[in-house]
Amino acid sequence: MSNNADAHRSPYAAFSGPNLGYIMEMYELFKTSPESIDAELAEMFSRFGAPTMSNTEQDKAVGAVAPGDFGKVFSAYQLQTAIRTYGHLAADIYPLSDRPKDSTRLELSTYGLTESDLQAMPASLFFKNVPASVEDGLEAVNYLKSLYTGKIAYEFDHVIDEEERNWIQSKIENGNVSATLSVDEKKALLERLTKIEGFEKFIHRTFVGAKRFSIEGLDTLVVFLDELVRLSEEQKMKKVLIGMAHRGRLNVLTHILNKPYETMFAQFAGVPEEPFLPTDGSLETTRGWFGDVKYHMGALYKGQSGMQRFLAYNPSHLEVVNPVVTGQTRAAQENTDNPGIPVLETDAAYAVLIHGDAAFPGQGIVPESFNYSRVRGFKTGGSIHVIANNMIGFTTEYYDSRSTHYSSDPAKGYEVPVLHVNADSPESVIAAASFAFEYRQKFSKDILIDLLGYRRYGHNEMDEPLVTNPVMYHSIHEHPTVRALYGSELASENILTEEDVTKLDASVFATMQAAYDKVKEHTSEKTLISNSTPEEVLAGYPRDLETGTDEANLRRINEELLIYPENFNVFGKLGKILKRREDPFNGKGKIDWAHAETLAFGAILQDGNPIRMTGQDVQRGTFAHRHVVLHDEKTGDELVPLHHISGSKASFVAYNSPLTEAAIVGYEFGYNLEDQKVLSIWEAQYGDFSNMAQVMFDQFVSSSYSKWGQQSGLVLLLPHAYEGQGPEHSSARLERYLQLCAENNWTVANLSSAANYFHILRRQAKMLGDKSMRPLVIVSPKSLLRHPLVGADVNDLTEGHFQTVLEQPGTGKNTDKVEKILFASGKVAIDLAERVKDGKGFDHLHIVRVEQLYPFPADKISDIISRYPNAKELVWVQEEPKNMGSWHFANSYIREVADGKKVSYVGRIHRSSPSEGDGESHKIEQNRILDEALKK
Repeated sequence: MSNNADAHRSPYAAFSGPNLGYIMEMYELFKTSPESIDAELAEMFSRFGAPTMSNTEQDKAVGAVAPGDFGKVFSAYQLQTAIRTYGHLAADIYPLSDRPKDSTRLELSTYGLTESDLQAMPASLFFKNVPASVEDGLEAVNYLKSLYTGKIAYEFDHVIDEEERNWIQSKIENGNVSATLSVDEKKALLERLTKIEGFEKFIHRTFVGAKRFSIEGLDTLVVFLDELVRLSEEQKMKKVLIGMAHRGRLNVLTHILNKPYETMFAQFAGVPEEPFLPTDGSLETTRGWFGDVKYHMGALYKGQSGMQRFLAYNPSHLEVVNPVVTGQTRAAQENTDNPGIPVLETDAAYAVLIHGDAAFPGQGIVPESFNYSRVRGFKTGGSIHVIANNMIGFTTEYYDSRSTHYSSDPAKGYEVPVLHVNADSPESVIAAASFAFEYRQKFSKDILIDLLGYRRYGHNEMDEPLVTNPVMYHSIHEHPTVRALYGSELASENILTEEDVTKLDASVFATMQAAYDKVKEHTSEKTLISNSTPEEVLAGYPRDLETGTDEANLRRINEELLIYPENFNVFGKLGKILKRREDPFNGKGKIDWAHAETLAFGAILQDGNPIRMTGQDVQRGTFAHRHVVLHDEKTGDELVPLHHISGSKASFVAYNSPLTEAAIVGYEFGYNLEDQKVLSIWEAQYGDFSNMAQVMFDQFVSSSYSKWGQQSGLVLLLPHAYEGQGPEHSSARLERYLQLCAENNWTVANLSSAANYFHILRRQAKMLGDKSMRPLVIVSPKSLLRHPLVGADVNDLTEGHFQTVLEQPGTGKNTDKVEKILFASGKVAIDLAERVKDGKGFDHLHIVRVEQLYPFPADKISDIISRYPNAKELVWVQEEPKNMGSWHFANSYIREVADGKKVSYVGRIHRSSPSEGDGESHKIEQNRILDEALKK
């Protein structure tokens, strides 16, 4: 047997009969005396191991090769392998022809071959299904070169699966990666290119100096998307979702989302676009009250075919929209209406992700997104990726931008096939789109098209690129557009005349001018758009929304969570822990944090809201507290008890995610955008791990409603609290979320009660899909997960609602004696409660737990303060340093209701790091904070 690890490349298939026998003799000699045989044969044996029997159609062809020509055969094999592997280095893929081609690996002389050597070899030695026009080895080599060094170049040698590689190679070598267009289709393609270019030229002339981040130089990106839309409609798909940065977005909105020219020109002219939107409801656009620039906006188009086209709203942070779009795609593919795991139909929808050539290798969100693309909780059956490659990043040349040969190279680590396509060859672009779509449908995997073009103007149309990139831009200024090139090509084929091409350009310009003339009729309506926050947003959500659950039903949910199939073996120690969850229903013990969460989940599922929970280790929980997915101790099989709740009307999943924050938060945000009835929850392993996802909180979760009119109900669980575990495992950076609070944009809570956790989850689920829906940030506990003072009684869950403020039992009984009111949030409130116990000896103070930090419950706090007329001081107590945590946020609110009383702070002093690095120092500081807060 051969020990060849690259069996698909083995040269032994080229030998049969006497020749194979000779090779086997030489191998036996090689094993004992390698220096005694031909050096090329020795190299082959070293690389590929022992010869293997072959049964291919090539056998007959090579049977005639004389035994003395084995070195030539092996060299020919090396040549054909090099053409397939390195042909892309010599391909005609650069429109400006400004990158050197490397054909050294494809030269016959490199392998000691001559044309006559190849002419003496049969064509079938080089590939299967030889075209009739190819008669010998030389013609076969030239044919292979024409396929692998043309306007499309291929990289797929890194794909491990042999079936995939063979399929790709067969498609290429059978000539199937090509577009055969009729005369009418060629004319239509030229007209399309003329409209794409004409749109940009019209804006450039009419709105001089206006930013638009034009598509020019990559015009065929729209042609690529056209072909994907056509194929998707043929396949009767439900939705295509597109994510892209700003370059070319206005052209895509106009020509793929069918946003009328008038609406685009109205935006440039500062005229309301509403009068120009389609009246048939085919186009949906949203805008928040604060708005965003036009090249960040998206749209949804619902065409007559029944398939929807969606372009995602996106900030200027390049590439961050990728996980948002794939999350939306997964939601569009899933049916969550029944208990159990959602039904995933990957052919219902797919994502097209358009990247920048500098951003693709430069932004970490890109490999994060590729990494989850085939993970069960996040896969979508493959995305089609396109690098809109204008060969420059702002003003940065490629040699300062990356350490790889191509900007596409990072994708190869994820076994993603790559096609490099010359953007000045529109028919090649169509062929690449068709190939990408077919590959995605067949293998349910991502594929990448590197669309190589250029950028006709500077980064924006006000930049002068000759200042920083003179050589490139002198070349660009002399380079004809793709419309002009294709027009000349059709003229040379006698399909059109040069005059026809010119007339078409003039006709498109006239169409644009007519659209703008309509807009000019409305210039008197030019008014500033109001940025005031709508009243319904300021109103917030319903106060004291009832979220209790019938006791009999709650008891039944609890029982069903503890029923396992007879043949399922729960880990013994865990089984005993879970069994104790019966105790609170029998009058013993408390319902702890995770128990309350699971009961809330059961009730939410009965109400018909699906639940999707992701994050690192969420199935078990970072602190071994959750256990919503059980594993058979003997077989490893999974059991999800929440799948078996009677009366459940929706699906439940909890997926352990890759060790990624930014991409997964974006994914879950996108999932909830697409399906707003789903309670989508992301949990950080530790709260500060969410630092890595800060762009998602800033650009999407906190502000998408005000910018783009997109509402979300995403829940973020961020473990937080000071237990002496050092800076990274103490603070969830609560202050960062509070700094983003405004306009009722989300809820921020730091809870100290399992019952309150139950009710806030129930409240969040009840608001899903409603005008009052907004994200929920919960600073969740670690040491408090099992703390008895946090636990709940059954009746705490069966009645009532979420309490924004809790008053510490035992304190504040004698209102006249209270001189100081302590306000605390989260774990430190429980630390205080442990110290005061039943309140004996602490008549001088009252403790208030602020469970909801935003919207801040100022009215309830004001009512509490008013009950204590002799209180002289209001103290905010926290564990975090003074420049962190909630003090600076709460301070202004407390002062507004202080009624002249002194407002002071107790906690850590200003620090640059969130906490001490060792446990003993932590204990000393914690005790100091408590002592200072409680003293008279």
